[in-house]
Amino acid sequence: MPPSIETRVAQQIAEKIAAEVACRPQQVLATAALLDEGATVPFIARYRKEITGGLDDIQLRLLDERLTYLRELEDRRRSVLASIDEQGKLSPELAAAINAADTKQRLEDLYLPYKPKRRSKAQAAREAGLAPLAEALLANPLLAPEVEAERFLNADAGFGDVRSVLDGARQILMEQFSEDAALLGELRSYLEAHGFVKSTLVAGKEIEAAKFQDYFAYAEALLAVPSHRALALFRGRNEGLLQLALVLDNELDDKANGPNPCESRIARRFGIVDQGRPADRWLAETVRWTWRIKASLHLELELMNALRERAEAEAIRVFGANLHDLLLAAPAGKHATMGLDPGLRTGVKVAVVDPTGKLLDTATIYPHEPRRDWDGALHTLAQLARRHQVALISIGNGTASRETDRLVGDLIRQHADLHLGKIVVSEAGASVYSASEYASREFPDLDVSLRGAVSIARRLQDPLAELVKIDPKSIGVGQYQHDVSQSKLAKALNGVVEDCVNAVGVDVNTASVALLTRVSGLSPTLAANIVTHRDKHGAFRNRQALRGVPRLGDKTFELAAGFLRVHESDNPLDRSAVHPEAYPLVERILADIRKGIGEVIGDSRLLRTLVPEKFIDDRFGLPTVRDILRELEKPGRDPRPEFRAAAFREGVESAKDLQPGMILEGVVTNVANFGAFVDIGVHQDGLVHISAIADRFVKDPRTVVKAGDVVKVKVLEVDLARQRIALSMRLADALPNTPKAAPAPASARARQRQQDQPQPGSAMASAFARLKR
Repeated sequence: MPPSIETRVAQQIAEKIAAEVACRPQQVLATAALLDEGATVPFIARYRKEITGGLDDIQLRLLDERLTYLRELEDRRRSVLASIDEQGKLSPELAAAINAADTKQRLEDLYLPYKPKRRSKAQAAREAGLAPLAEALLANPLLAPEVEAERFLNADAGFGDVRSVLDGARQILMEQFSEDAALLGELRSYLEAHGFVKSTLVAGKEIEAAKFQDYFAYAEALLAVPSHRALALFRGRNEGLLQLALVLDNELDDKANGPNPCESRIARRFGIVDQGRPADRWLAETVRWTWRIKASLHLELELMNALRERAEAEAIRVFGANLHDLLLAAPAGKHATMGLDPGLRTGVKVAVVDPTGKLLDTATIYPHEPRRDWDGALHTLAQLARRHQVALISIGNGTASRETDRLVGDLIRQHADLHLGKIVVSEAGASVYSASEYASREFPDLDVSLRGAVSIARRLQDPLAELVKIDPKSIGVGQYQHDVSQSKLAKALNGVVEDCVNAVGVDVNTASVALLTRVSGLSPTLAANIVTHRDKHGAFRNRQALRGVPRLGDKTFELAAGFLRVHESDNPLDRSAVHPEAYPLVERILADIRKGIGEVIGDSRLLRTLVPEKFIDDRFGLPTVRDILRELEKPGRDPRPEFRAAAFREGVESAKDLQPGMILEGVVTNVANFGAFVDIGVHQDGLVHISAIADRFVKDPRTVVKAGDVVKVKVLEVDLARQRIALSMRLADALPNTPKAAPAPASARARQRQQDQPQPGSAMASAFARLKR
């Protein structure tokens, strides 16, 4: 029996995705089946390698995204075919073209002439019987338009004179030309290859638009505009400060010369050639109107939207990559920690948490102006540290951070017996957490300002566990995140958080509802049920005890159990990433080598002598066996790096203290396409432009640095008025000369030829105009 239509379509989709993901179609089909059954990407990536052929989480995310797109394309294809068929206009040739359409755009191009639309001028002309006139003039330019039009006068339909009749005929041809799918595809390709995005200042907006001064007279090839510049341009237009247009390369200087290449393509498509015949001039004008009134506007809107979509996709990718690095930053570990949320007039908020993050004590001190009770603040901090055996002090990097850092330095010097360590951490999102519903439930009786100090303490202990409580969009490691599709951003960032949480694993007996919610297979309701069960019945003794949680069924247990750790369990496997379904395999391995689990776990020498192929069976293939042996070697291993903190220079507390040539240590807070932002302890991040990140050409800054890295930088320039600090990671670089504005290119063509990576120095200042918001 031949395969069904659904089977053939599924196979075609699988073949397309396989080519994009670099795998076999069978891997796509198998993965699609798992996704349709409700399996999560982290679960499939780790525990279903035999089925997927070892696809990793990046491939799986792309596969999932493309599967959704192509299935939507097939649904739309069916709707389009049905609509045209209902109109009685579905020819075999058109059906074949529609079935061959491989993008939504191509499909819509083909559907355009048949798509129900509002009554147009062309439709009115057809109803008045002018279609034969339009067809005759196009087919035979020897006909005289004015003479032929006399035969089609129809005053009752609004075509009572020759001029209106010819205009109606022109409208018919313009619609026909502008809805020709092949022509639209050709014009689109030409515009993509030769189109330039041109930006000009809106008259009278010079002062308001100062932040967009790089774009007052700007042009760049459509396909060359990087994400951050595109989003800046669209923001300027949305704010009414910039005018954007898509122009051809021969129109860049407002001095178009020669025939319009797009008009020439329209004419060629329909065999229109000016040979001096009676209708040639009228037809040439029809071509010109088609381009200027119909096709160019339609394609400009479409291509500018496509540019925005590409820019948004890249911005979302950058945000996701930075978020991934931040979430997987090294944890300081389980130590009693004091969190300080710095402030001046309102004081410094203090919170002490135990090694598990439980709140022990709070206070407010006033070491800074206007009260300046330095000694009293030191006394309070010393008492709290001694009472709760504090090991680490976490200082938020907001207002008064360096002043508070100096206070803690005095505390450490005066009380050396306490053996305290201090770290300055990013407080991005702490205020969002403080005012959130989650924080209100966690600390209903705690002042909002003190909740921020708790968060600052916890994010030093375990950044991942604390940051999952905050909307990822509020963490502030993106570029132009407010200018992109918020639904797409949220979906992408949630995927990043999910991957990070499941890569690390979660202690089911200490995890918060927010952290558990990110575990594969667990919904917010189930996460809350786990915590409620834990509070009521005590800590879970083993993984099997999870089955007692209300509404946690077999499928959920399958998806979640491998990512949940029970460190109190008698079975060491419950503390590892080995899935309970594979425990029988481990038992078989132990029986074969005649040892107990306690003797085997952590014994690298023994485990590396085992031959994985020996333990393959019908259920568990080589990838799973190898994963289990690696896990037994280092059970519950944490993929995060070893903790390390930057040492800010004493005496450098604000931008005023900076001098060109200083070598400082700092922490990378954000990585954009044009460079990396580094916190050097002066309340204002400096920018290491992409050209100053390494001694070699760098296309993507993230190949050199990532959020959370501790780096050494040289101060190149300090612009106090504009609050900009230019840094370099090329410590041997000579300092730039006195900054000068970069000369404007002689023309838009010259601007296009400028390198995208200017040398460090004054050129860096322009990059600040594209800062994240």
